[in-house]
Amino acid sequence: MKNNEVISKIAELKREKNAIILAHNYQLPEIQDIADYVADSLGLARKAAESDANLIVLCGVKFMAESASILCPNKTVLMPDPDAGCPMANMITPEDVIKLKEEHPGAPVVAYVNTSAEVKAEVDVCCTSSNAVKIVKGINSKEIIFIPDKYLGSFVAEQTGKDLVLWNGFCPTHARIQPEDIMAEKEKHPKAIVLVHPECTPQVIELADEALSTGGILEYVRKSGAKEFIIGTEVGILHQLNKQNPLKSFYPSSKLATCPNMKKTTLPKVLSCLENMEYVVKVPEPIRKRALKAIERMVG
Repeated sequence: MKNNEVISKIAELKREKNAIILAHNYQLPEIQDIADYVADSLGLARKAAESDANLIVLCGVKFMAESASILCPNKTVLMPDPDAGCPMANMITPEDVIKLKEEHPGAPVVAYVNTSAEVKAEVDVCCTSSNAVKIVKGINSKEIIFIPDKYLGSFVAEQTGKDLVLWNGFCPTHARIQPEDIMAEKEKHPKAIVLVHPECTPQVIELADEALSTGGILEYVRKSGAKEFIIGTEVGILHQLNKQNPLKSFYPSSKLATCPNMKKTTLPKVLSCLENMEYVVKVPEPIRKRALKAIERMVG
């Protein structure tokens, strides 16, 4: 079946089943183009919660589908590829969180949304890269546990002046972006603004003009009078940047910044999951109830 036939069939099934397709900014261009809504983790969670669709097709990685399931227990959430996981989310377990809480009694726990539903059930509040600073700033506590991303955590600590207990987790894709990559691009494009994701290392963030979430990067570029940008995050975002800003130029900081899990979702897989109603993501009710409080505080 040709791509245009697959796209046509997807649109037909969407109407039939009252489905909405949500896609992350790191998805393949053709997946972003068929989505009803493309956003960062926070945007996708909010859209899932407010949508009146019966069926949510989540084109992203597993923790995003779990977040939709937690927020929308009466909706069916499908993942086109059940193996699209997040390495960072796999770097911490509920048992790790329980141990951290024992070691730091009374310290509230902030979990980056890039965590499993089981981990979210053990924490006080979730955050995304777009609201992590705001959420941590709003917590009145001498000591705060921040999991699992040590790089986002160190960025938040610097921005807020708070004493954060960090976990040794990180995003392998963002860790591939090296300071020398940024320097090389700056040499080639001296007038370009450097925008990086706060999942990057502190050394990379230091070289940037701004450290922003994917939603933040898109908004900054839209409002900026600059014409050239070096982008330090997963390369999938370049599709939206080019679509929204056809008169501006974008240079990836590193072509190695590709998340293989984000690229697992394809058009045939989206069609197959809609046809067969397969790969349902359903968070068990006891875990969902406990995780819901933390997610609601994030979406709030």
